Amino acid sequence: MNAVPQRVHDAVTRAREVTDHPVLEHLARVGLVAYGVLHVLIGWLAFRIAWFLQPGTEDADQTGALQTVADTPGGQVLLWVIGLGMLALALWQAGEVLRWWTGLLRPGHRLRVAVVCAKCAAKAVVYAVLGGTALFFAAGVRYQADERFQEMTDDVLEFPGGSTLIGAVGVGVAAVGLYVLVRGVTGKFMRDVDLDATPDRWEPLIQRVGTVGYVAKGVAFTVSGGLLVYAAATRDVSTATGLDGAMNAIGAVPTGQWLLTAVAAGFVAFGGYALVRARFPDRDPAT
Repeated sequence: MNAVPQRVHDAVTRAREVTDHPVLEHLARVGLVAYGVLHVLIGWLAFRIAWFLQPGTEDADQTGALQTVADTPGGQVLLWVIGLGMLALALWQAGEVLRWWTGLLRPGHRLRVAVVCAKCAAKAVVYAVLGGTALFFAAGVRYQADERFQEMTDDVLEFPGGSTLIGAVGVGVAAVGLYVLVRGVTGKFMRDVDLDATPDRWEPLIQRVGTVGYVAKGVAFTVSGGLLVYAAATRDVSTATGLDGAMNAIGAVPTGQWLLTAVAAGFVAFGGYALVRARFPDRDPAT
């Protein structure tokens, strides 16, 4: 620590006081509730695509879920709550990086601490993007994530080496999907729940529900990454539509109706797990 400039250390200490404040934790709980509700809505939209709608007529992704909220009575107010809650959750999650960063100064712990900090920062970014998107919807700005993603992919493919870059991103997304799937199978997601505060009789149910949710998310993200790799290889951006494209691709295969129903149920299960986490949150990935 003697090698760390005192001003940097003091700034980090002050930042930690903000991210560890009980008020921010309560706001982060609102964000976790919103996160859970969005996954339940995505599951519902996927179920509708499986049984009631033609593929491509409704977006089974985050923007589709936010549009569903916007169309409900009082939806604009709810979008502001969701957006601000998600941003608070992002700030609260980012505080974990401030807890761990000094470990980067110890040679024997650098790799592990770097991995933990990267995961915490990635979660914070995801929450912040969702929060910002919700605020855009609250302000009346509408856009389709799948269409925007296609446009961006098409633009990148025009650059030299664009196909390689898109393919690498696709591999990265698929890797994240596999990581999420493995995390669900191994039950490591339970580290995000304060098990000391959770009634013992609830733990098996929470783990089963969380496992179903994480496996479903892992499958969806792995398919999404695979479709992006395919788009890079064929230069056909019609498959580069993110989560919504993955949902429609799952529904299009033989027995896809039932497979998509299972994935939809998994997203609802993940939403339920997120609601439990809002009740018993633990952001420390080391426990």
